[in-house]
Amino acid sequence: MNDIWVFIYLMGFVAVFGMTCVYMFMMMRSTLSEFDKQPVKSYNNVMRAYTPHPEAPKDGEEVMGVTFKSCDLDEYNALQARINELKQKLEEDDDDDDDDGDIVVRV
Repeated sequence: MNDIWVFIYLMGFVAVFGMTCVYMFMMMRSTLSEFDKQPVKSYNNVMRAYTPHPEAPKDGEEVMGVTFKSCDLDEYNALQARINELKQKLEEDDDDDDDDGDIVVRV
């Protein structure tokens, strides 16, 4: 190896080492800044930052809502039978694919 390639290699090594040190310094600074934040006093204080509407809707403002209707017993039994049928079918498929743990060993 001639001196030019040694110099290029060392410059690359110094650059990678420098970028690594800068990255570690920035990560430690951001981690320590998280520790300096005010501690959470209640659940409402935490969730206030994550809710789309932290304040109550005003009169006349349109709000999205979800309504759940109850189903009758026949619909529930039909759904439950379908779920059980699918579970049984999946369990049967799993049993067919199992090779009982046989391992092919070639010497």
